[in-house]
Amino acid sequence: MDSEKRQLHLFFFPFLASGHLIPAIDMAKQFALRGLKISIITTPMNASLFSKTIEKSKTMGLDMNVLVIEFPCVEVGLPIGCESYQLATSLDLRTKFYQATTMLEQPLEKLIQEYAPDCLVASTLFPWTTGVAKKFAIPRLILHSMSFFSTCTAECLRLYEPHKKVSSDTEPFIIPNFPDEIKMTRKQLPDYYTQNVQTYATKMYEQALEAELTSFGAVFNSFYALEPAYANFYKKVLGRKAWQIGPSEAIEKAVIRIMVGAEAEEIRSRARELGKKAKKAVEEGGSSYSDLNSLIEELRSHGIAGAASKN
Repeated sequence: MDSEKRQLHLFFFPFLASGHLIPAIDMAKQFALRGLKISIITTPMNASLFSKTIEKSKTMGLDMNVLVIEFPCVEVGLPIGCESYQLATSLDLRTKFYQATTMLEQPLEKLIQEYAPDCLVASTLFPWTTGVAKKFAIPRLILHSMSFFSTCTAECLRLYEPHKKVSSDTEPFIIPNFPDEIKMTRKQLPDYYTQNVQTYATKMYEQALEAELTSFGAVFNSFYALEPAYANFYKKVLGRKAWQIGPSEAIEKAVIRIMVGAEAEEIRSRARELGKKAKKAVEEGGSSYSDLNSLIEELRSHGIAGAASKN
């Protein structure tokens, strides 16, 4: 078969939490609808949560499957079955949970050796996967769970540290160089911005940012009309490669939700309009549809170039 026409195989490796797994599977289905083979990497307990969704996708003719790896609960001192971040209900358990995720590197490498995927789409909370992808000479795409706005906010806080230039936790500061004037206070920030000592979470966050700079690019479960200024800021000002492949069905439902009260009419009207734009984005010719086509072509070209360099 001609290399240009061969079926691309993508590994999706979402973070082990329902808020990450559900949108990741929705996104993976978008790739599968274009004829790509998709393997979802997860643990036994998490696999059971969406097994029916995968089976339904198969009946639709989509080439999707699940590859299961064991989660090292016992090895790090987690209760047996604590395979989802929601079950890590204390700081100690969350720290152990993150440590356990780093121990998934070797099982992931074995799967890559066995199945030889063309690309690894992995959660931003698995920064070590960039090194794994590099080892096997395949692109690693960052699977973002946040919006462009949130991602750009986090990066500007890291770059300019405006929260360190105010005298109290309640004094407002403006995020520098942003498309809009956004005011925040230190009280609104996660602990890893304000703690003076490095914790496991702050270390992992720093590694995630570093991995983002060296990855092939990022995919967002968003659409251009939802946050155009911040999509442009991420790509043009921060200089990052990104593709908007959303929205998922869940996002479509969220933006068209019915709000109560006469004072919300303007918000309802805007939500309805965004709902229409969300639907158009994933239809043929829409922004997300075109972005997905562009990404698939880049991955195909990357695979052809990689194959040629080995010959």
